[in-house]
Amino acid sequence: MADVLNSPAVQRGVPEVIVGGAALEAAVRWVHVSDSTGVARLLDGGELLLTTGAAWPDDDRMLREFAVRLHEVGLAGIVLELGERHTDVPGAVVDVCAREGLALVALTREVKFVTVTEAVHHALIAAQTAALEERRHLHELFTGLSLQGAPADVVVAETARAIGASVMLENLAGELIAGEYLGRGVAEALDAREGADRVPVQARGTRWGTLLALPGPEPAAGRLTVLEQGATALAFGCLADGGDVEWSLLAQRSVIDDLLGARFADADDIAARLGAGGFELRGRRCHGIVVGGSDSIAGLAYRARQAGLAVVAARAGDHDVALLSAPASAELDDATLLRIAGPGRPVFVGPMAEDVPGLLASLRAARDLADSEVSSGGARVRRVGDRPLERLVATLRDDRRLHEHSERMLSPLIRYDEERRGDLLDVLAALLAHPGNRSAAAAASHLSRSVFYQRLTLIGDLLDADLDDGETLAALHLALLARRRTAPRG
Repeated sequence: MADVLNSPAVQRGVPEVIVGGAALEAAVRWVHVSDSTGVARLLDGGELLLTTGAAWPDDDRMLREFAVRLHEVGLAGIVLELGERHTDVPGAVVDVCAREGLALVALTREVKFVTVTEAVHHALIAAQTAALEERRHLHELFTGLSLQGAPADVVVAETARAIGASVMLENLAGELIAGEYLGRGVAEALDAREGADRVPVQARGTRWGTLLALPGPEPAAGRLTVLEQGATALAFGCLADGGDVEWSLLAQRSVIDDLLGARFADADDIAARLGAGGFELRGRRCHGIVVGGSDSIAGLAYRARQAGLAVVAARAGDHDVALLSAPASAELDDATLLRIAGPGRPVFVGPMAEDVPGLLASLRAARDLADSEVSSGGARVRRVGDRPLERLVATLRDDRRLHEHSERMLSPLIRYDEERRGDLLDVLAALLAHPGNRSAAAAASHLSRSVFYQRLTLIGDLLDADLDDGETLAALHLALLARRRTAPRG
């Protein structure tokens, strides 16, 4: 109705809004011109009635009954042209329209109704054409995504852009799988889910979840049409993948990637995403862990849940990384951790965390400890809390003096390895990992004892250092740990 009033054809009649407000949001489907009081039987709903009221009765009761019938058939609004028959809009009609929320407009100057009709019908046909074109574009877009095997987060992002509002994908348990928030805070979007439009993601009698969109603009193709296209593409993906297993892996990988990449702008948003996936921080014992070797991420997550833990896990570089949330009364003992990791895999455990920054620090510390290990073979548990030097380097990670110390001490070895493709840094790491047992250090570096000792002699010469001196070894260990923290990861 508001668009019709703003059209030049209606503006020439100098319209006066008698009943407006929310009533002007009514959708106009067609225009009908009639002065008859029996016009209601000819209407299907959504029409705009143009009239001079020439055949309207003078009796207020009959006028009220007439206006009520128009409202009951779903009329979009009444436009009454004032003139000799009606110099003012009848009060009985105004009362009913105001009570029922039916738009009522008076034209104070004469206009050609045919001009208004043509203008509105032209606008309606143009809108329908635009909607058809947009639907064709959406069909091509989502069909292409389906054929390309696009992951769920890409489909969700494209749906959000097409609909112009935040869009989220939930599984059947109501856990958040993916979302595109278009600049809106994640926590805010999750809190607003109650008022969202929802479409099931299902096919062939199987349902996997729900695609929902928060309130926003009405696209030309229609909000539900866009959502249905996105849901269909997601359903095709589930059919192709044999289920929604990839969904949970996607949700967990997204959180891990954002944490490790420090891409989250607000810790509350990460906490909200974790909570929406069933991972709670408050009142729980939470740790970041790294598991060496290669195995199924889905298997690791399954074993963690079997142990009664909430888990978020993903592959990162050469290791599996995970966030674990245990009840406050539970202790993450070595046996539980090794069972979660799987046969023959080492586990590196960060300190306990109570919030998102603490969880990030715990995960980073566990990852740094894993990187400092020359060999990650063998089922064992290593905790950052048992490594005081690791904790010190983690505390000083941004101190330039630590990095200057590392560069100063190790630069001869770095240059040697770069120029000759050598392994002196790895040999030094093996020595520092087994300071009292050079046989074990040689085995860890996968070198014979004679070759290993030759490498140590070369290291001592290049550094002009005594590798039997405890203070020297401590300084080298500190330098090597600092270098490993700044070296790029896969």
